[in-house]
Formats: sequence, C-alpha cells, structure tokens
Amino acid sequence: MEITTIPKEFELYWQRLDCRFPRVEPVFADCMREAWTVLSNQGMDAYISYARSLGKMGRGAEPILIFLEEWPAVAKAWGEDALPEVMVAIQRMSKSPNSKAIVPFLQSLPTVARRLHSHQLMRDYIELVLDFMERTTGSIHGIHQTFPSPGLPEFFKQIPVLLSQLSLAGLKNWVDYGVRFYNDHPERQVDYFSLQSADSRAVLQRERHGTLLVDNERKLDMFLRGLWQDEDLLIPYSSAFDELRQPVPYYDKLGIRLPDVYQDDKGISGLDRYRAALTHIAAHRRWTQAVIADNLSPFQRMAVEFLEDSRVEYLAMKEYPGLRRIFLALHPVPLEDACDVEQESSVRHRLAMLSRAILDQHHPYKNLYLIEFTERFNDLVRQGDSSTQKIVDLAISFIARTRLPSDNFAKTYFTDTVIDYRDDNRQMWRFIEQGDEEEAFDEERKIEPGEELKGLPPRHYHEWDYNSQSYRPDWVSVYESLHPQVNSADIDKLLAKHAGLAKQLKKMLELLKPQDKVRIRYQEEGSELDLDVALRSLIDYKGGSAPDPRINMSHRNDGRNIAVTVLLDLSESLNEKAAGSEQTILELSQEAVSLLAWAVQQLGDPFAIAGFHSNTRHDVRYMHIKGFSEKWDDEVKGRLAAMEASYSTRMGAAMRHAAHYLGKQQADKKLMLILTDGEPADIDSKDGRILIEDARQAVKELDGQGIYAYCINLDPKADEYVKDIFGKQYTIIDKVAQLPEKLPALFISLTK
Repeated sequence: MEITTIPKEFELYWQRLDCRFPRVEPVFADCMREAWTVLSNQGMDAYISYARSLGKMGRGAEPILIFLEEWPAVAKAWGEDALPEVMVAIQRMSKSPNSKAIVPFLQSLPTVARRLHSHQLMRDYIELVLDFMERTTGSIHGIHQTFPSPGLPEFFKQIPVLLSQLSLAGLKNWVDYGVRFYNDHPERQVDYFSLQSADSRAVLQRERHGTLLVDNERKLDMFLRGLWQDEDLLIPYSSAFDELRQPVPYYDKLGIRLPDVYQDDKGISGLDRYRAALTHIAAHRRWTQAVIADNLSPFQRMAVEFLEDSRVEYLAMKEYPGLRRIFLALHPVPLEDACDVEQESSVRHRLAMLSRAILDQHHPYKNLYLIEFTERFNDLVRQGDSSTQKIVDLAISFIARTRLPSDNFAKTYFTDTVIDYRDDNRQMWRFIEQGDEEEAFDEERKIEPGEELKGLPPRHYHEWDYNSQSYRPDWVSVYESLHPQVNSADIDKLLAKHAGLAKQLKKMLELLKPQDKVRIRYQEEGSELDLDVALRSLIDYKGGSAPDPRINMSHRNDGRNIAVTVLLDLSESLNEKAAGSEQTILELSQEAVSLLAWAVQQLGDPFAIAGFHSNTRHDVRYMHIKGFSEKWDDEVKGRLAAMEASYSTRMGAAMRHAAHYLGKQQADKKLMLILTDGEPADIDSKDGRILIEDARQAVKELDGQGIYAYCINLDPKADEYVKDIFGKQYTIIDKVAQLPEKLPALFISLTK
C-alpha cells in the first residue's frame, strides 16, 4: 500500500494528477492551498488537468513543478481563462524541436504577468513568442531540418530585464531586429538574445521609453551652469544590465555620471529627477569638504553620508525654494515602526527617517531621538557656519545615542531607505592609509607596459536598413587617423605639369574672389552722397524738372562664406589603369585634387581633404589629409603624395564622419565633394543594395544639417545607382584622364 503525505482534501486532485515524480509530492499541498484561494472549481479542474499533461510530456519533473508553483500567481494577474492559450503555446513548443524552451517559458510567466496586466497584452505576447519560435526554428543557413531556435531559451531568461525596460511594442521591435539580422548565425543569435552583444544593448536602448540623458544633455548643462555656476561633462551609465550592483550617480575627474534614462516617478518627471541628481552633486561640490575616514566605523561613515546629504540639500532648498517639491516627492518616507528591531539591523532605517525629518518639517515621526537630532541639525545650519566636520560630530553622536544590539545583524532593513537621486559620496572621504576596501578615486590610472594608446578610439555611427526602414544603431566603427606623408615635391611636380591649366583657372578664380565692399546706388537714404546722381538731380531742379531724390548710396559686403570638404574614395579599384591613359585612377585623382586644393587656396575658402576605405563595418578608415585650420603647405602636400588605395567603399559612414567636422564650420554654405569610382560596397554586405540605400539616407541627413553633398563619379556605369543616392547632385566623368581639368572647373561652377 502506497503511503502519501497528501491531506485528505487534496487526495482526489493528487490521484487525478497521476504524478510519479518524487519531487512533486512534498510541495503539492502548499501549491493547492494557494491555488484554492485564487481559482474557481472549474479553474482548479483545468489546473490539475494541464499539470497532468505537463507531467506526461517527457520533460521530467521541472515543468510540472514550475507550473504548480507559478500558475496561481499568473492566473491572479491574467485570469484563469488565460490557461488554455498558454498551454497551446507550450504544446506547440513540445511538438517542435524547442521543447527545452518550455521550462524557461514557464519560469518567465510570473514576471510577464506582472508587467503585462491585460488579457489582450498576454495574447499579444504569446503571439510574439510563437512568431519568434517559427522564424528561428530550422532555418540555420537555409537548411530545412529540425533545428531548435538558438535564441528562444535565452530570450525567456532575459524577460525580467527586457520588460523592465521596454513596452510590448518595444519588445517586438527588439525581437524583430535580432531575428532579422542573426537568423543565419546561431552563435550571434544567442549573444543577441542573452543581451551580450553590443547590437542587442544598443537596440534595447533605442526602444526604451523614458527621459534619455542624451536627449536632454543641453538643457541639463544649462541648468548646471545657470543655477550653480558649475560645468562638467555629463556621462551616462546604464542600469539595465547591472541589477546586482545597482550603480548610482557619482562624479570624478572625468565628469558627472548619471543614469542613461529616468522614468517619471512619484509625480516627478524624468527631467526633474535629473535636475535633483545634478543639484545634489553640485551642492556637494560647493559645500562639502573631504574629511578623513580612517578613524570612523562603517556605521559612523553611513551616518555622516546621510546627514551631509541632508545638509547640502537643505542649503540648496534655502537658495532655490522650488527644489523642495522635487526633493520631498523623491525622498522616501519610512514608516516609523516598520522595522523589527529584534530581527533586523535598523541603522539604515533610523538614518533614512532622520534624513526625511530634516527636509520635511511636517514629518510624521514621534521618536524622541529623531526629534532631538533634527532640532540640533536645524540649530547648526541656522547659525550659518555649518560644515562637513560639524556634521561628522553630529553623526557620531547620533550613532552613539541610538545604538541597538541588533545593529550588527546580517539581515538589514532596506525598505524606503534608498534615495536614488543621491550620489555615492566617494568624493567626501580622504584616506591616510589605503586599505583593501578603499579606492583612490582621484589617483591617475597606471598604464601597463604595452598598453600605450595606439590611436583614437572608434566613433560609432548608425547605418540605414532599407528592408526594415530603420537604423542599425552603433553599427559601423570609424577609425580616424592622420595620413602618413612622403616627399611633398611630388605634388609640386604635378602642379608644374598642369601649369597651363593653372593659368586658365587663375583667370576664372579672379572673377570669384570676394570684394570687401560693393556700392549700392540710387538710395534715398545712405551713408554717402552719390555725386553723379546728385549733380544730375541739381540740374533737373534748376531746369524746372522734378529732381531724383535717390541721391545717396550705401555699401554691402560681398565676401564668400563657403566651407568645403573633399572626401576621397581610396578603395582598391583606384589602382586600376584609367581608360585611355597610362596612369592609374589614383594618380589622376592625386593630380585633380592637387589642382583643386591649389584653386581653393587661391580663393581663401576654408577646406579640408580626407580619404576613406573600409574592411567590413568594424573597420572603416578615415584619414585626414588636410584640416580646415591647416595651410596648403609641404606637410599637406606630403600626405596627398602618400595616398594609397585598398579595401572597400562604405560611403555612408565616411560621409557622416566628414559631416561631423564640416557641420561645425561657421559658413553660410557648406559643400561636401565626394570623389569616387564606384558604388558603395563592402565584403560583409551580402545585399548589394543596402549600402547604396544607406548612402542615400546619409545624403538626406547631410541635407538636414545644411550640408550640400555633390558626387563626382568616375564609373561609366554610375547611372545605374548614383542618381538613387545623390538625386541631381552628381557629375559622371566618363573619360577619367580629363579629371584634372574638370574637377576644379566643376568646383568653380558649384561655388560661384
């Protein structure tokens, strides 16, 4: 006879469950008691029936255990009617190669139910999951076999993080991106859906909702300068991927570190939460003086930090009373009797209550020690000579007077004690002797041998995906460098070779040179008398005719105000011989750019020259040949003479990076000339159209920045694609040998 520990009221359900897994029996009664409080009789029947199905599925005890434990909480949020739809999804997983995803799916359901409350959102989520499963199952490299989805189990494991950051619409966009770009790369798909890849995190940031620091950096910078006469670099950090450490705002030599996104909270907007954090840090920088920490215990340091935080906020509210509303809304209000002082350490709880009492004169607390130390604090700051050192003395006294035996317990009361807009106070401490637990935050980092800086860090740019009509964020890495140089005499020889052409250009350039002042005649009011018109008017007056009243003249400036960037495609194809010439396309490009640079120098326009090529999206090289502030001298000529061609043509990224510098020029007209011999392409781009569409999108972006992009293309077949990219803003030079003659003339026609 089988002996069980199942209570009599649940024996019938246990028999219907028909489970032989030893791990299920000990927890069955507890699960049933919880389910009984949530489910109806019909719901209980379905609960047992579907649990039995999971037990017979052949996946061991784990699915049935998780279902029995978690479903009552899920049903409380979604309703017991949701169970059939959930089970349909599980059955479809079990009939596909994805049965291993059932356990993480069941484990994720309570979190999903808490975040997606409605029945309709539940249906949308299950539809998203099933669509994800179908699109990523059995499609590795196009082989039609039964391969499980590599990313589906990882997706379920990351659901708590994802739904804490994204709406369901944002989650769908994030999933679509991963499926679309990594469907044929199982390893990369796992990295994406486990939030390990840079792309995954970048798309997650793009889809997040809330107030982004990057969107409000200018406003916050003006707030810091205007109210606090303080300025520093604002550096975002992400809290989405560090749930264990939970970073908080802080500042160091590099700048002020703030969360990359703030949600609206407690009636306070995300922007005001940033203002609260900045105010707190600025107040520390104004009023806090570093004190020695070596002789203070951890409890004493904690008390000093709480009281000093309160002091600087008190002084800030005194200077700007409007801050009181924000600080009081964001500061938690710990309940006085909430902490069980017999079981938990209550140090944080007491300090959080004291902090609240200091800021809020209408605080609810009755504790005599809290009232006494609040009054002592108020007396201290009212005298106008409060300091960090006096706060240290007050804090030590508070810890000594309120100490309890339970303060050393490992279990600490944390509820309503975290004030998340406050910084970590690292800058208020000085250590005479460095211990293992302290960190010298202001100490310069030592560079290990072989770790010297090799070049500038990459600048990341998005890239347009025409299939999804969206950007791939931080997709391309652009490395910039100063182009090496050789003998500048080589460029002087090229200019001497085209001396005749230079003379013709010089005559054309004289017509374009700016005149400082141009007379405007026939003005009724002006700065000078126009003698010719005045004499004619006097003669008319003497002769009895009506004189012309427009006898004055004025002047206006007629200077050129143009900034030019010449962007050179230095891909491998430039090493080919030009049709009808013994020279390579690269050599002819050198001659043409040399003449163009000489011509622009004659006009006095600020101009820059740069070359680019690419070796996949991870390595786009942008080489400075001449900067806007540099003169056309031997050093620049030496760089131009050293030009070499290699690799591929990722044009969109190069144009965006060139625009980064051209856009900062103070000029009425900004012109970017792109000299290339072919269509955008790279070895990691399987779709030949995608880089053409990205270059087209880059031209639109430049136009939005007030930059006029014009392409000089040396490819006879360029009509097939160049119009798609540049519209009407291009010229095709079929005879490349004529490039040195045509390029300067083209520039003159564009800028006259």
